[in-house]
Amino acid sequence: MRNTALTHKHEALGAKMVPFAGYMMPVQYEGVNVEHEVVREGVGVFDVSHMGEFLVSGAGALDLIQKVTSNDASVLTIGRAQYSCMPNGKGGVIDDLIIYKIKEEEYLLVVNASNIDKDWDWISSHNSFNATMRNLSDDYSLLAIQGPKAVEAMQSLTSIDLSEIKYYHFEVADFAGVEHVIISATGYTGSGGFEIYCKNDVAEQVWDKVFEAGADFGIKPIGLAARDTLRLEMGFCLYGNDIDDTTSPLEAGLGWITKLAKDDFIDKDFLANQKEEGIKNKLVAFQMIDRGIPRHDYPIQGANGNTIGRVTSGTMSPSMKIAIGLGYVTKENSTVNSEIFIEIRGKAIKAQVVKLPFYKK
Repeated sequence: MRNTALTHKHEALGAKMVPFAGYMMPVQYEGVNVEHEVVREGVGVFDVSHMGEFLVSGAGALDLIQKVTSNDASVLTIGRAQYSCMPNGKGGVIDDLIIYKIKEEEYLLVVNASNIDKDWDWISSHNSFNATMRNLSDDYSLLAIQGPKAVEAMQSLTSIDLSEIKYYHFEVADFAGVEHVIISATGYTGSGGFEIYCKNDVAEQVWDKVFEAGADFGIKPIGLAARDTLRLEMGFCLYGNDIDDTTSPLEAGLGWITKLAKDDFIDKDFLANQKEEGIKNKLVAFQMIDRGIPRHDYPIQGANGNTIGRVTSGTMSPSMKIAIGLGYVTKENSTVNSEIFIEIRGKAIKAQVVKLPFYKK
């Protein structure tokens, strides 16, 4: 197992450390519910330095990105970011990712930690455009400073106006005494805030100053367990659970990042046909009516007891105090308000298909 540049910080804070995507990562400090509430109501900090970063540059950079991703990166201007995914050539998803336009002909691709090697090999194998690729994953740390108080708490650390950075926009600026830091108005919690990209050798300095600046705002470190409950309350997909090499982006509700009007990209024809013919399965959100907590891979049943799908993510919502989940079901069972049943320890427990997000501010 590898460590991030901040592992000893987590250990000193008493974090419970677990193996995740090849790294030892903090899963929780005080507890999931406490940490979840800190992010929903105040400001919390995640170390997500295990994520992968690829710099793609040169005259062929955009062509390469357009080929391997489903969204239309040509609309990006400098200072904007875009959520996208990489189709796998078989109708599934290699990974989901964020694309940043840093300069003309220079893009940063941020990928999931467990897929770094797979993604690098996949993108490289399609680089017939002579784009320059650099894997920066081992050189950079990433802090997610999330919550409604993030702007106010962090403003003293930078000369730019944080409140002016729009959602999915970013600035390269000074932060916590360090120059040329990416300050990105992104995150996977649904509570606002920033993601901070900096070199490993200044990660400790940034971490310390973030906690000094946030002290009056009740800032706390947050583990991966709360990151999962926060993203699930918003209905954000988690790679390996809700999307993977067997799930179509259209089935996963990611049609909004699948731009079939753009020039040729991997799986364009497959996805166009799938859209025309109609999907057979669909990722839905549901909440439990009867008592029980849905978990990954629990079977989903219809009213007559037949299996119609499976749970991909599930938890007890800390914000709403009800059990919620995501799962794939057959199209005819995907309508909002449909009654479905989750098989929990051999019993069919009633649930209802609902609209996303689960958590509404």
